[in-house]
Amino acid sequence: MSTKNNANRVTQQAADQKLIDGITKHEQAIPSLTIGSTSYKPTDIITILQARIAAANTTLSTRATWQSAVLADKSELTKTQTVVSGVRQAILLMFAGAVDTLADFGLKPRKARAVRTPAEKAEASAKAKATRAARHTMGSKQKASIKGTAPQAAPATPPAASAPIAVTAAAPVTVAPAAAATGTTTTTPRPAQ
Repeated sequence: MSTKNNANRVTQQAADQKLIDGITKHEQAIPSLTIGSTSYKPTDIITILQARIAAANTTLSTRATWQSAVLADKSELTKTQTVVSGVRQAILLMFAGAVDTLADFGLKPRKARAVRTPAEKAEASAKAKATRAARHTMGSKQKASIKGTAPQAAPATPPAASAPIAVTAAAPVTVAPAAAATGTTTTTPRPAQ
């Protein structure tokens, strides 16, 4: 993001400088320009453009100064962290019982840890194990011991071609002569195949 802003600022400064160069070159052809009901002579316009360029340059140098100050601040904090932490610890030990004195240093006394009975510890441990079991929580070693298996895929078989339908000739139907006269038909049973 800062690269884009710098590129835009450089482009803007170059455009302002080109305006200055053009106005300086053609100053005789431009006696004055009226912008927003105010008349500006070429020298006034050049002064305004130069002020814009100077402000942009100041911003860039101020930004670089700020960035170096931030870097120096971070470096100093890192370098002195051990000493300051040690001083705080020493003061906490020196004035452990004096709350008012610790407050003068902007410190608070350490909170005393609650002493738990063995029964309370055992109950807490059992509760933690039950919670892990209920949530199926596992440690890194337990997770590492679990190996997945890919489901066995059925062997790919091409779709079976439809079997040809066997057509057998049926025994011809015979009509009894008496039935023919009455218009009824009788059938003979098919032979078993």
